[in-house]
Amino acid sequence: MNHLLRHLAPISDSGWELLDDEARERLGPSLAARRLVDFDGPRGWRHSATNLGRSGEVEPPADGVSAAQRRVLPLVELRAEFTVSRAELADNDRGAVDADLESLDDAAQRIAIAENVAVFHGWAKAGIIGIAEASPVKARPLGDGAEGYPRSVANAVEALREVGVEGPYGLALGPDEYTRVIETAEHGGYPLFDHLAKILEGPIVWAPGVKGAVVLSLRGGDFLYESGQDLAIGYSHHDAETVHLYLEESFSFVVATPEAAAPLGS
Repeated sequence: MNHLLRHLAPISDSGWELLDDEARERLGPSLAARRLVDFDGPRGWRHSATNLGRSGEVEPPADGVSAAQRRVLPLVELRAEFTVSRAELADNDRGAVDADLESLDDAAQRIAIAENVAVFHGWAKAGIIGIAEASPVKARPLGDGAEGYPRSVANAVEALREVGVEGPYGLALGPDEYTRVIETAEHGGYPLFDHLAKILEGPIVWAPGVKGAVVLSLRGGDFLYESGQDLAIGYSHHDAETVHLYLEESFSFVVATPEAAAPLGS
């Protein structure tokens, strides 16, 4: 029996296909962290901890021996609940193409933001140190206007190169900053987006939940996201009118090379 208990839900195969397709469509653009860091997994719901490759001394149980305990980072679980009308699901089975899935869309946005915040800014109570807070590179202002973004991004790239971190580089932009970039053309009509992409030699990613921006190396091995249960829809309960569902995932995140990223303030 799968822990998501989907087989107990009053949802047809076409209903599950509708929900899964909608979730993939909504989550894809929002999961910015996964597009910029190393992704390992999914390793399954039973996978509970990430090996940190370190140990710490502990008091031995008897004289004449020494003891050490392995250090691990427990995976964290995120869940975002939502509901679906049973009438909407029935209409989908009849062939309707305009099912109301606003609650699912909202849950997808909430869980994507939570994941991005954990990876880029940290989650202290879960033992996760974020990319921006781990970086020893002093945060520099991105600038009040989008016209100053190329200089700020170029300075961040140069700061990484000075400590031996090669590219290509990626750029995670908060929603407001991303909007400014795609709406701005420089003198002569050259799109700012293209200018930044040339500086980075890598992707520019819309990152809901990110404050300001983060430039990071994409060479690999610096930022490690380990997935246990990848994002999936599970069943909670239902009544005569509504099915109660949730989006769920488990993961850990480790910064292996703090100097491989440079934060830029908003």
